[in-house]
Amino acid sequence: MLHVVHHRDYMAPPPERGTFKFDKYQLVMICLRESGAAMTEHAPPPMPRDWLAAVHDPDYVDSVLAADVPREKERRIGFPVTPHIAQRVQHTNGGTWRAAHLAMEHGFAANSAGGSHHSLHDTGAGYCVFNDLAVAANRLIAQRDAGRILIVDCDVHQGDGTASLTAGRDDIVTFSMHAEKNFPTRKARSDCDVGLPDGTGDEAYLEVLSTHLPRLLDEVRPDLVLYQSGVDPHGDDKLGRLALTDAGLEGRDRFVIGEVRRRGLPVASAMGGGYGQDQRAVAQRHANAMLAMADENAKFPPPPEQRAARQK
Repeated sequence: MLHVVHHRDYMAPPPERGTFKFDKYQLVMICLRESGAAMTEHAPPPMPRDWLAAVHDPDYVDSVLAADVPREKERRIGFPVTPHIAQRVQHTNGGTWRAAHLAMEHGFAANSAGGSHHSLHDTGAGYCVFNDLAVAANRLIAQRDAGRILIVDCDVHQGDGTASLTAGRDDIVTFSMHAEKNFPTRKARSDCDVGLPDGTGDEAYLEVLSTHLPRLLDEVRPDLVLYQSGVDPHGDDKLGRLALTDAGLEGRDRFVIGEVRRRGLPVASAMGGGYGQDQRAVAQRHANAMLAMADENAKFPPPPEQRAARQK
């Protein structure tokens, strides 16, 4: 059973400026529904303003919610922040938080958006407005739903915003495995960074991942894992520089879920990047990733209820 968080606001009208395509979010759900796989859809709540402002600069949060973001920051984001976008990003951030709670119940759950790992303290960047990974992690810890969280970022681009927003915290640990020569040019410092050379393929990629992820899980001993499962390491991705195949992406996702779940931990995924002229093909990669992760999760029993365990 795939538990997927989705909201109609994830789909946005085409922006007047910028090149980002929002139609893949609706196409992902079409691909999932057409797959015939067992699936339950969950609607997320909007992330409250104060939860966003606990991580991002309050003035920046207010400018987004008022759809009054300065033009220079909109250029850095890559599209204008309209009232619909302001509403959308509250729901995508709420979606990652909701997926984390579902994962605590079912072992794994997916947000059909999110993974906005380039957002910084007082601005968005790289098609990201608010950093749902950092915001959700911060809120889960503040609510005592988790004591320590590991963020595993396998997008082709480094999770610079997540690393920056959580720097100096020992209760949120960040791991980014990305194409070294890809965006952003100036990298932040994650707790563990692995920069891969251009053209890295399936075998080399999975070998590196298997070297680092099990060690981190055993050293960090998190209560929960948030997984940025971008499909842009695919060899056909418009903005990627790696060379994974469909089988390689599936192997990556199954490995991550398997390593987390064999340790009895819940894991929630956020969709992350995936780019190309054929939006249906990109959406299918995202859908395949969620289905593969749900299938891998089905091999393990549900995790113990985390909050009850901490209260004993």
